[in-house]
Amino acid sequence: MAASSHLTVALNRAEPFSGSNSLPSLIGLSTRYGKSRLLLVRTSSWRSPKRTLVVRNVSSEPTQKLKDPVADEESATGASTFEPDSSSIAASIKYHAEFTPLFSPDRFDLPKAYFATAQSVRDALIINWNETYELYEKLNVKQAYYLSMEFLQGRALLNAIGNLELTGAYAEALSKLGYELENVACQEPDAALGNGGLGRLASCFLDSLATLNYPAWGYGLRYKYGLFKQKITKDGQQEAAENWLEIGNPWEIVRNDIRYPIKFYGKVVVGSDGKRNWIGGEDIEAVAYDVPIPGYKTKNTISLRLWSTKAPTEDFDLAAFNAGEHSRASEALASAEKICHVLYPGDDSFEGKVLRLKQQYTLCSASLQDIVARFERRSGANKKWGEFPEKVAVQMNDTHPTLCIPELMRILLDLKGLSWEEAWNITQRTVAYTNHTVLPEALEKWSFELMQKLLPRHVEIIELIDEELVRSIISEYGTEDKVLLRGKLKELRVLENVDLPAAYSDIFIEPEESSIIASAEGHVISNSVDDKNSSKLAKSVDGDETVKGNDELISPPPPPPKMVRMANLCVVGGHAVNGVAEIHSEIVKDEVFNAFYQLWPEKFQNKTNGVTPRRWIRFCNPDLSTLITKCTGSEDWVLNTEKLGELKKFADNENLQNQWRIAKRNNKLKAAAFLKERTGYTVSPDAMFDIQVKRIHEYKRQLLNVLGIVYRYKKMKEMSAAERKEKYVPRVCIFGGKAFATYVQAKRIVKFITDVGATVNRDPEIGDLLKVIFLPDYNVSAAEILIPASELSQHISTAGMEASGTSNMKFAMNGCILIGTLDGANVEIRQEVGADNFFLFGAEAHEIAGLRKERAEGKFIPDPRFEEVKDYVRSGVFGAYDYEEMIASLEGNEGFGRADYFLVGKDFPSYIECQEKVDEAYRDQKRWTRMSILNTAGSYKFSSDRTIHEYAKDIWDIKPVELP
Repeated sequence: MAASSHLTVALNRAEPFSGSNSLPSLIGLSTRYGKSRLLLVRTSSWRSPKRTLVVRNVSSEPTQKLKDPVADEESATGASTFEPDSSSIAASIKYHAEFTPLFSPDRFDLPKAYFATAQSVRDALIINWNETYELYEKLNVKQAYYLSMEFLQGRALLNAIGNLELTGAYAEALSKLGYELENVACQEPDAALGNGGLGRLASCFLDSLATLNYPAWGYGLRYKYGLFKQKITKDGQQEAAENWLEIGNPWEIVRNDIRYPIKFYGKVVVGSDGKRNWIGGEDIEAVAYDVPIPGYKTKNTISLRLWSTKAPTEDFDLAAFNAGEHSRASEALASAEKICHVLYPGDDSFEGKVLRLKQQYTLCSASLQDIVARFERRSGANKKWGEFPEKVAVQMNDTHPTLCIPELMRILLDLKGLSWEEAWNITQRTVAYTNHTVLPEALEKWSFELMQKLLPRHVEIIELIDEELVRSIISEYGTEDKVLLRGKLKELRVLENVDLPAAYSDIFIEPEESSIIASAEGHVISNSVDDKNSSKLAKSVDGDETVKGNDELISPPPPPPKMVRMANLCVVGGHAVNGVAEIHSEIVKDEVFNAFYQLWPEKFQNKTNGVTPRRWIRFCNPDLSTLITKCTGSEDWVLNTEKLGELKKFADNENLQNQWRIAKRNNKLKAAAFLKERTGYTVSPDAMFDIQVKRIHEYKRQLLNVLGIVYRYKKMKEMSAAERKEKYVPRVCIFGGKAFATYVQAKRIVKFITDVGATVNRDPEIGDLLKVIFLPDYNVSAAEILIPASELSQHISTAGMEASGTSNMKFAMNGCILIGTLDGANVEIRQEVGADNFFLFGAEAHEIAGLRKERAEGKFIPDPRFEEVKDYVRSGVFGAYDYEEMIASLEGNEGFGRADYFLVGKDFPSYIECQEKVDEAYRDQKRWTRMSILNTAGSYKFSSDRTIHEYAKDIWDIKPVELP
């Protein structure tokens, strides 16, 4: 483009302006780049979909007409694509660098280049985005709303331009400006909106919903600091505040006109009309921030709406501030803003519990108010509340959004004036629940007293829901078998340790016997005793007893706390409950919610998790993607992962195997450089990359992995150099993941891994035969580097405890071979890739209860190799830190924090024997590469596209809506 040219961009909409819906007819902006001038002219009508994008070189070039990013209605079908050239993209980037500035104007460095690039991409997305929801509004389609406390998005730039099929154009444009696309993309911090698999699954689902053209919306919270930034020091894991929003987020758009009141505390009063009103208390506002989620090879762009919290302006106490009481003046502001500061604030304190409950209610209340407002707007004057479930599907991602149920009831009852029967029917038909865990601590329970104080109206509604449930239970099981009925009520009720509703309070009261006996003297004697000396037995529904003796009151133990069981409320209030893997869904039916399954079997479903093949193969592993495309003949596999199955017929092809190994080695070289930069350790790309990256938790058994490494290291030290080389395949053992800040045992495990690494990595006798790396602050961006480089991945949780897992799917997609137990999605992955291509060890889920019982009875005999490795740790070879409590958790037969609840000792011998099989297989690279190809081929089932199709059909009843 000539330096002296004027560049004019005109964005036209053909329809004339009309009424208050019109936007300004002309917006003129100009800026100089040397002698060039960019002039943006916009003419628009709010209602018109017709647009054209024109680039004009005024001085020397004829007009060049490009297709608009969203709509080119010049075609007969009205379809359009966005196909700008690199020059126009470069001009757009330069425009944003000057006219959407977040940095000083005197230099154009990498951070500024990233923001300007992201803003230029967002321009294209906004047009698609607006048209997507204009169409949904016009058609008034049924829409799904996915509510989650976590969305682990990762970086957005490469994903967005990849979905728009503009990667090459943006790479060339940035090259013209002096930068490489990859370096610019690396400036983007990962959005700190999640922690682990729960949040990453939610993000994969949004990608699939957009790609498959389903009308949907995600709802979450806009955490200022996220979970935490993990630092590894000599003392182990240290937590610091995450700074992802420090320099802004170019992807989000604040919707200042979308805000809803949120109330806490206060009281419920009955008005003169008999309606219940929640008044007083603490009031805040939830403000919407929207993030666009583009689909792949489609114009469809959906929203992730994140709520931020603030206090109303009038709550700032100006008088107190002017009096010098500055902290008191802004108390309301600080109290409101802290709700969205941190993901999962520590809840060991009362204040922490209050804050978590406030977070959950804020998500539910703001989202439900928004959903209801949208329903009313779309319905217009013909609003029929009975049709609400025909237009709205709400999915609760785990128990965190459970308060959706009483909140929707509150809105329908108190604000919309519906009867209880109408509101309850609507709520049950609208809401569905995904269970993600069998761990008791994750099946949330909240203090009844705390919830009653914070959300008094919701507790009233929950009590009525509980009464509705009690009525159903009694109707199903009758009152004749008191033992059976008591057991069902104890297991099923939403309210735990709470008296039965008044209408049913006399069910378990036995009639007092009184017989009249005539004595020989003719006196009448009563068989009942007087109150003063009675030995009266009072029983609660749970069978607790209080005995009053003749002479003194025997003090009973303190009553158990009254609790609200959120998982039970989810099952009662929703129309569908799904597990996230076949084995998990069976455990949900057979164990976790067995009594509910007996009562309502039709509610329970399985929806095996999936991951998006766009981010997890196509974009993060371009070398492998190229090979897959060559083998399958097209890129159709990116949308139809069934095509991956075609790789099976090439598994023995030597040419493919050679190229497959080259692709893997290229990824390993990239990962090695990344590890060097992040940890300082140098690793050999010729060693096997053995990776376990996930949240640090005892049930995920990183401890089993590192104890296996310790055993390997000990045996190496006992051998000569020649014996070591003969016996062991070189390995780089990589760990990543965060231990929750208050989870002491998990943090000990992190410290232990880093201590083992510090010892092993500096041992000159071992050299490159064994390296142990803990990658700090593991996140999605790190996963995108490590997963393509992986060769062995560890998914070794105690059988029956991992609901599904999604990282196992990502690793398999990238040709990584898994070692694992029959747990979660491992079961289905092994079925698909073939038993010969999966390294299996350990006890199975149906054996776990018996093994724990055996341990409690003192019958467990530990393997000598397990005792040997524990003694080796205790010897102090890995430093002065005292690991006695960590090791002691693996010993004894009972007690909290002891007795090896997660069966590390039981599975240890099976695990190390399986690792020997891994070494044997890796030595035969032809065999290993064949296994790798078959893992990618067998991963076709684990696309989130497949999962979303199943949700859409079986739970939400929504249909795709594609933009013209």
